[in-house]
Amino acid sequence: MPPVALRGALWMGGAMLSFAVMAVAARELLRTMGSFEILFLRSLVSFVLVLAVLPRFGLGVLRTRRFGLHMVRNVLHFGGQYAWVYAIATLPLATVFAIEFTMPVWTALLAMLILGERLNRGRIVMLALGLAGILVILKPGFAIVEPGALAMLAGSFAYASMNIATKRLAERDSAFAILFYMSAIQLPLGLVPALPHWVTPGTADLPWIVAIGAAGLSSHYCLTRALRIADAMLVVPVDFLRLPLIAAVAMLFYGEPLELSIMLGAAVIFAGTYYSIRRESRRSEL
Repeated sequence: MPPVALRGALWMGGAMLSFAVMAVAARELLRTMGSFEILFLRSLVSFVLVLAVLPRFGLGVLRTRRFGLHMVRNVLHFGGQYAWVYAIATLPLATVFAIEFTMPVWTALLAMLILGERLNRGRIVMLALGLAGILVILKPGFAIVEPGALAMLAGSFAYASMNIATKRLAERDSAFAILFYMSAIQLPLGLVPALPHWVTPGTADLPWIVAIGAAGLSSHYCLTRALRIADAMLVVPVDFLRLPLIAAVAMLFYGEPLELSIMLGAAVIFAGTYYSIRRESRRSEL
């Protein structure tokens, strides 16, 4: 069996590729349909896949006493997903992914406010460098801040809020239950606003619809497996490789230029996140 570090890195690589596939699939589908329809179709494919494997686990795996928290989690996740798709439609892909890296910063802040976790030196450094990285990416005062960038910033905050809800749910509910309710709850959330502007998908859209739904599930599964197998200190650097990967994809397939400020800002955010995780890991060993 491969070493733990290698297995963790491979699972994180699977998550990284899944996120990239989702971004490209969303960009392709935006050519013919709206954001809400894309989110509905993503949830539909995910729901079908989850139902297909449900008999293997049994209905008991879906048992929960926190359905209200599932609702809150998925409203937040749906809002973050909408912001993400909107940003993909209006911004270079590398910019979207770079802003998305602010999620750990918001998660740490919310964990302090909601879960009562302490704000130590490592987290203070992460918050400070996270803010600095945001300023480098957005360049306020030097350039017009795009609405898509602000939307993705709000989306990252929604993702962070979802992470706090997931942490509470994972204490009692299974990972499969969380995936099941994610797909089931977000189906009507996407369908209702999609109906007034519904566009019947063409044959050329079908591979991308399957891709975004399957990649949505695999990204969550691979990320969970990576975090269970390996330390966050290994997982976070591998996850950072998402940015150069999507930047290369955007440059090759969409002709999007590689901006130094995007890479620099993301590197600053990553440095703060990695420093905080490294400090937390050292404290846990003492």
